[in-house]
Amino acid sequence: MPEAFRTPDVQALRDLANKLRIHSITSTDAAKSGHPTSCASIADIMSVLFYNTMRYNVATPRDASSDRFILSKGHAAPILYAAWAEAGNFSVSLLQNLRKIDSDLEGHPTPRLPFIDVGTGSLGQGLAVACGMAYVGKYFDKAPYRVYCVVGDGEAAEGSIWESLHFASHYKLDNLCVIFDVNRLGQSEPTSLQHQMMVYHQRMEAFGLHTLTVDGHDVEELCKAFYSAETTKNKPTAVVCKTYKGKGFPNIEDLENWHGKALGGESQKVIEFIQKQIKNPKASSAALKPISLVPDVSISNIKLSAPPQYKEGEQIATRLSYGLALKKIADSNQRVIALDGDTKNSTFSDKLRAAYPDRYIECFIAEQNLVGVAIGAACRDRTVAFVSTFAAFFTRAFDQIRMGAISQTNINLAGSHCGVSIGEDGPSQMGLEDLALFRSVPTATVFYPSDGVSCERAVEMAANTKGICYIRTSRPNTSMLYPNNETFQIGVSKVIKESVSDHVLLIGAGVTLHEAVTAYGLLKPLGINARVLDPFTIKPLDVNGILKHANACGGRIVVVEDHYYAGGLGEAVMSAVALDRNIVVKHLAVGEIPRSGPPTVLLDMFGISAKHIVNAAQAIVKV
Repeated sequence: MPEAFRTPDVQALRDLANKLRIHSITSTDAAKSGHPTSCASIADIMSVLFYNTMRYNVATPRDASSDRFILSKGHAAPILYAAWAEAGNFSVSLLQNLRKIDSDLEGHPTPRLPFIDVGTGSLGQGLAVACGMAYVGKYFDKAPYRVYCVVGDGEAAEGSIWESLHFASHYKLDNLCVIFDVNRLGQSEPTSLQHQMMVYHQRMEAFGLHTLTVDGHDVEELCKAFYSAETTKNKPTAVVCKTYKGKGFPNIEDLENWHGKALGGESQKVIEFIQKQIKNPKASSAALKPISLVPDVSISNIKLSAPPQYKEGEQIATRLSYGLALKKIADSNQRVIALDGDTKNSTFSDKLRAAYPDRYIECFIAEQNLVGVAIGAACRDRTVAFVSTFAAFFTRAFDQIRMGAISQTNINLAGSHCGVSIGEDGPSQMGLEDLALFRSVPTATVFYPSDGVSCERAVEMAANTKGICYIRTSRPNTSMLYPNNETFQIGVSKVIKESVSDHVLLIGAGVTLHEAVTAYGLLKPLGINARVLDPFTIKPLDVNGILKHANACGGRIVVVEDHYYAGGLGEAVMSAVALDRNIVVKHLAVGEIPRSGPPTVLLDMFGISAKHIVNAAQAIVKV
């Protein structure tokens, strides 16, 4: 139960807010860039949150028991840094290192700093992360810590914000408080709603939030609002704050054309004006301690509860093997969770849901929020999150994935229904860009399993791999390529077929690996011996293995993929062998926007079936 309302030291909070304003001015002046006016509008909010409301350990800010804070409007980073400095986490003097190349006080927050959970600054994403944190706190940790998220009114135009508000309301995240900084001005002009506070209020209420509209510069109102949030049950709270950009900056407050600019020549008189408002320059306030400790959890050394158990000759879709494996690793670790976007009966994440319904999060058809919630759920190593939907739909959430890499997040994503091999559903459902997307993410490991055994092991390895893991799964049933006891390694390929005198190396993955195996049999009567290679991971790619086997096959490679030409397996292979002048690569991929049709017909129509592999091998062997 929350304690009774604490009578705040109002003047101390005002003084601290003004000190934060001054720090924002001096640090951005030192950097000659930044957003001091955007900091000024939330100075009073930050003061009340950090010095009156939130419970956290200053020395260990990522303590699992502490309240969480997300600054979704990440351009106001200088005041976030100032808040932690004034709380005592680091020396105030270091604020002058803002944006310097050798400083972790970057232009927008990143987890290089111990008090930052996720990178923000690409607007509209912080609230989804906060929702993930709050969900874990309420339903998994069952702990009293709370989550606070400051959202700018400009970023409230992002649809992802409204996805997250719907999610928060649906799951009754009463441990979540979202603070809207309605300061009226965007980057280049006023926001669409400006100070229409009742519109914001009504929208929040319509989404099912306990909504309070306050003067965002009145610390007493803010204290009462946050207490109301703390005591409200079964609803998240929205505190809609009417604020002014550049609050307290004479001749700058509420004026356009000051976004993203250090005050420069205006600084001295502004600082002098603010200093006159401070009654006690030594004002300070110790952070409140967490209510209770949250126990440590173990998310390492996660194993399948049973090895793969397929029969010889059995055919199974890798998307189904994904679901089976997900349930198995959930058997062995209670912190394995699944999230999906209303495709669970197609991705087969419903296998985990059926066994452990309390560890499944339905995020509905809102993929940006889906990925953001997973990032939040994985923060502070509280869960091992597996996110699934159709491969095509991850393109909608690419910015969240990109920011997840910046956030040093550890999440696992599984994209099913890849390529033209899904068949009659047509091009809108076909993931044909996903490999390019995930290969471009610097922290990503990209698995492309080709049978049930390798898929189950990919899931197991992803659970234990840092960074972003992507598992590409297929819709068609395919035969087993490996025995149940086969072992796999990230970045190590497998040879499926070979002889002592091979003429060409065939490289495929997923359904095209099976087409390559068929082509192997068709080439033999033609006097062409083929070696068939399964890369297993597209990133990292087994460069040494590919070079070794290509050279053993006379420097001839045919690579075939159910993906567009750009950015996929073929380009990864060609990049790997680019410096070897004795290797020639023939690349088969989908070269145009496909259409509906039977899977086998589409593979043939778009040039990636066994017949086309045979033709390519014949052509390259004659070169």
